[in-house]
Order: sequence, then C-alpha cells, then structure tokens
Amino acid sequence: MKTAIHKLQTVLQQAEQYFAAASESALEIPIAEGKWSRKQILGHLVDSAINNLTRFTEIGHRPQPYIYREYKQQELVEANQYQSMPIAELFQLWLSLNKQIIRIMQSQTNERLNLKIQFTDGSISDLRYIMIDYPEHLEHHINQIIS
Repeated sequence: MKTAIHKLQTVLQQAEQYFAAASESALEIPIAEGKWSRKQILGHLVDSAINNLTRFTEIGHRPQPYIYREYKQQELVEANQYQSMPIAELFQLWLSLNKQIIRIMQSQTNERLNLKIQFTDGSISDLRYIMIDYPEHLEHHINQIIS
C-alpha cells in the first residue's frame, strides 16, 4: 500500500506544478477532436475521486462482497459543468478529495484491505486491488493533461 500512496502523492505534486503554471484558456481546448479538454479530464478525475472515496469508505459497511458500482463518466462531466468552472476551484476540489483518499489509504488494516468487491462482470477482487489501481488510473489521466 505504501507504493500506491507514494505514487498518488507524486502524481498530486506533478499536477500541482503543472496547474500552477497552466493557462486557463489552454486548458479549455479539447486534447483532440471529439475528446475532452484538460479541464474536463480533471473534472473526470474529480468524479473518479468521489466514486472511489465512496467505495473505499463504504466497503466495510456493506454486505460482502461489496458490489462495485460504475458511473456514467461522460454524463457526469457534462452535468458538473467542469468546462466552465474556474481552474483554481476545480483543481482545489480534486486536490482536497485526493488528500482525503490518501488519509483513508494510510489508515487501512490488512483485514480491511482483504474485503471483497464484486465487479459488474462478476469477478471478485478486494479493496487492496482497487486502492492500488486508483493511482494508476490517476497517473494515466494526469499524463494526458500534462502532455
């Protein structure tokens, strides 16, 4: 878990440096035709953080295996109007959510990390897996934004 936490902290630092110097107007341009802008990608990461924070915290309070709920990514990006949010506000929201995720990750016991989760395809894994996967997902999208 320490490796995943360290990766998450590193990605947050990289993003903080990037967004401190980024132009808001440049962040609003789609990265390719038919794709999200950098602001919308960051908004997607806000939605991801919200959903994963919920998963990470409620798994211990639900029947096992915990049923993994997917979410409508495109619809949430549009509904939350991330494209029109000031970047400073959007970035702080994302950063605050991820700092809370780090706190939650740091407090996990082996017993909780072994709690089972069932994905929509019927496969079973555990909390450890989704916590380790989360920084990977984040890193992928931050690299999209930075490149």
